[in-house]
Amino acid sequence: MCFYGVLAISLSIYIWLIILWDLGQGFNEFNTETGEIRIFRWGFPGKNRRIDLKYLISDVQSIRVEINEGLNPRRVIYLKLRGNREIPLTRAGQPISIQELENQAAELARTLQVSLEGI
Repeated sequence: MCFYGVLAISLSIYIWLIILWDLGQGFNEFNTETGEIRIFRWGFPGKNRRIDLKYLISDVQSIRVEINEGLNPRRVIYLKLRGNREIPLTRAGQPISIQELENQAAELARTLQVSLEGI
């Protein structure tokens, strides 16, 4: 019983630290004037806590939408770059509606002037 108690307390401390550190929180910035895309996220504390990715808009190949329904639904918008690199843009948690997802992806593809895949 002590083993399960220690395991439960350790897991709860880990989950509370994730909440306090705001892991995965951040923003996406698409600047058409400078032609840059900036994706910023917070990571685990330490030397590499700030995850700051910068790309050129000209490196974007397309916007891809992935919709998986079922027991664990997944609805994600990916930024597809040259070299087959895909970066997820939607946040984790409760999936947004399909209509909202399609509107966001279409608006982003229109802004970046790239094609939209997966719809």
